[in-house]
Amino acid sequence: MHEMSLAENIIQLIEDASLEQQFTQVITVWLEIGQLACVEKESLRFYFDVVTQDSIAWQAKLEIIEIAGQALCNQCNQEILITAYHEACPHCGNYELQVTRGDEMRIKELEVR
Repeated sequence: MHEMSLAENIIQLIEDASLEQQFTQVITVWLEIGQLACVEKESLRFYFDVVTQDSIAWQAKLEIIEIAGQALCNQCNQEILITAYHEACPHCGNYELQVTRGDEMRIKELEVR
């Protein structure tokens, strides 16, 4: 259920931006979410709709852009794609991987009025 707090944080960031940039309505929110971010996207969509009621983002469309997971193998120094933590390097079989991308979540863009 941490998706509800994520949705609340998204709305807070949007409202803070509206004060700085003086927009009054959000039409679309593009959100980048990494495959490794442990976010249930459909749950986030549901809670986004709930928390946007009576806000500047009421009825805004939520567009989710999925970011692939990437890691650097500490053994063979290869950059690889991963879909979950604790995968083995497909080149050398090593499990010591350093995640370099795909564990983040950020607001990429807002369409506003």
